[in-house]
Amino acid sequence: MLKGFYICRMEMSYYLPEEILPFKDQLIDSKTEFIEIEPVEEDGLKLWNSKFGGEPYLPKDTEFPCTPEGEQLFFLAQINFAEIPAMPPFPDKGIVQFYIYDDFDFGQNDDDLFDQEKFRVLFFPEVVEDEAQLKTDFSDLREYEELPVYAENCFKMVFEKANEIVPVTDIGFKKHFSEDFFEQFGDAKWDVYGMYNESVSSEGHKIGGYAHFAQTDPRTEEEPMLLLFQMDTDVEIESMWGDMGTANFFISEEDLIKKDFSRIMYHWDCH
Repeated sequence: MLKGFYICRMEMSYYLPEEILPFKDQLIDSKTEFIEIEPVEEDGLKLWNSKFGGEPYLPKDTEFPCTPEGEQLFFLAQINFAEIPAMPPFPDKGIVQFYIYDDFDFGQNDDDLFDQEKFRVLFFPEVVEDEAQLKTDFSDLREYEELPVYAENCFKMVFEKANEIVPVTDIGFKKHFSEDFFEQFGDAKWDVYGMYNESVSSEGHKIGGYAHFAQTDPRTEEEPMLLLFQMDTDVEIESMWGDMGTANFFISEEDLIKKDFSRIMYHWDCH
């Protein structure tokens, strides 16, 4: 069994293999902020509140998102940036929404992760808190089939800012360590890798920070992109992305600064 050490800094605490100790400064350098999202059951949510599921915020002049064939997409979640802790370059106001299709791939196009024919991200820079100006009747929505959640479920989002160091699943690991980093530990490389991977996890629902993948990160070093929203498998909200998978929505930093949500990478994978 490997011996370990604790790294405790900026409200972070990780138990890591001793072999990693010489790289402690690099680990600290990889620290980044993110916003943890906790789902909470709460009645009486407003249309403009941050939420998983439920009824979306839609001005009356906004069409419900559909596929090119006219099939309604499924409202997955929305984030009201006025409700989250300040974390530039994320906006300080406005609502971003996420819609997916109810097929086996949950709307993901494996050949083009930016193709929004079967998923959609909407952004409303100005939020109207007057239900008289908003769509309130969603009885015309169709019945959905393959989904990662139950269509009738709704949970409020509660936010808390936190810090984390880079996990092995995120492409950012190559920025702070070499691609073959664990090879230097010889016969112990898989034990070191396993202990690090178990301790340093980026799982969970979140905004920003490092992303979690069951397989591989689809981003490239040439275009790393920021994590806009991550929704994980979660028994508490009866969310299941395939076999214990995770869904991610990514945006370039330039587009995020411009508040341009038209080019989004949507990816989910599972074990």
